[in-house]
Amino acid sequence: MNKLAAEFIGTFWLVFGGCGSAVLAGAFPELGIGFLGVALAFGLTVLTMAYAVGGISGGHFNPAVSLGLVIGGRLPARDLVPYWIAQVLGAIVAAAALYLVASGKSGFVVGGFASNGYGDLSPGGYGLTAALMIEAVLTAFFIIIILGSTAPNAPAGFAPIAIGLGLTLIHLISIPVTNTSVNPARSTGVALFAETAALGQLWLFWIAPLAGAAIGALVWKGLLAKNRL
Repeated sequence: MNKLAAEFIGTFWLVFGGCGSAVLAGAFPELGIGFLGVALAFGLTVLTMAYAVGGISGGHFNPAVSLGLVIGGRLPARDLVPYWIAQVLGAIVAAAALYLVASGKSGFVVGGFASNGYGDLSPGGYGLTAALMIEAVLTAFFIIIILGSTAPNAPAGFAPIAIGLGLTLIHLISIPVTNTSVNPARSTGVALFAETAALGQLWLFWIAPLAGAAIGALVWKGLLAKNRL
């Protein structure tokens, strides 16, 4: 239960902090937060929670990460579904809390509510194939970053920094394409409140990150793990 509570809290913070930066601060262009600010906010949520509760649950906060770590031999397969449930619940509760805060502003319009999408729902107008590719590729590299930075012979104590900055970079690359998911729980939570077709496109933001996580874990195990000094 301690592990599941840590995953719930960590995922809550990721969604509330990361999506909140877009929904709340992003609504005021004069603040200058922009894509860079939102990307940094997502990276900081993971970095801070990895230090805060990573020692309890491993600090996944993402169903794709949990799958990658099962394949990578870092998480028992029996823990996968309970982790997923805790993560999705944390994301939904965070999105609900964020909605309550955001709707307290006069004239608030839900709109996309920081949800993910392709086609008409892509910030840059990118299509389905582009969205599938970038979500899968970036999730694969995210898993490689996680497995590499948390390996027994990696520099101790620096993994959360590498992972947080890795997620920041991922957002800088892909916000224009899909508004960046690489995390099915994050996508699910806010899609439930969006006033767009985000729920109808949610399947992609489960399939692509999970497939990318599997690929990243297999690449790490097959090509990289044995060659670590």
